[in-house]
Amino acid sequence: MTIVDETVLLERLLAGEQQAYRELIETYQGAMRAVAYAIVGSRQADEAVQDAWLAVVRNLSGFQRRSSLKTWLLTITANAAKNRYKQNRREVLLDDLPSPHGTIGDERFSGDGHWLLAPHAWHEDTPEALLSEDELRECLEHTMLSLPELQRGVLVLRERQGLELEEICNLLEISLSNVRVLLHRARLKVFATLEHFEETGQC
Repeated sequence: MTIVDETVLLERLLAGEQQAYRELIETYQGAMRAVAYAIVGSRQADEAVQDAWLAVVRNLSGFQRRSSLKTWLLTITANAAKNRYKQNRREVLLDDLPSPHGTIGDERFSGDGHWLLAPHAWHEDTPEALLSEDELRECLEHTMLSLPELQRGVLVLRERQGLELEEICNLLEISLSNVRVLLHRARLKVFATLEHFEETGQC
């Protein structure tokens, strides 16, 4: 959504248009849940998002437009989730459980996370073609759900919601180095699943 779209949507919201609220929810619900999930986990994520929407409705007229509407919504969500978490700070565990297929060594990737040596049969099928297969999509989704909550939250916020690393740091109140480690480990597990499926045809 562009800044112009946000401006128009905000005006419609302030005018009390119900369709604008529906559009707001459809546009940002996924990102809000990803933030809540990363902070409080699956059990309380939906409740935290509900808390956030109540706060949005109460405070919309006071939105100062110092940030984008999306950033404002995600900040409210993060605060709602932190209120539910009831602890001073979440510890980032870097020695998490292994994935069922293990992980792939760092030497397989360049500094930006791309393959240096791609899985052996990718000359026949592009990653885009593989991802179009329902079985692989289900397998990758299963892998995503099996990730530790904070890893999954960071991966979703970066890869699906397109947030910058600094935004993720601010929302989750963790350091840039921790965000990088969490994102890297999550990507390795997803890549390991992808390679295993590509080699065996099974999840």
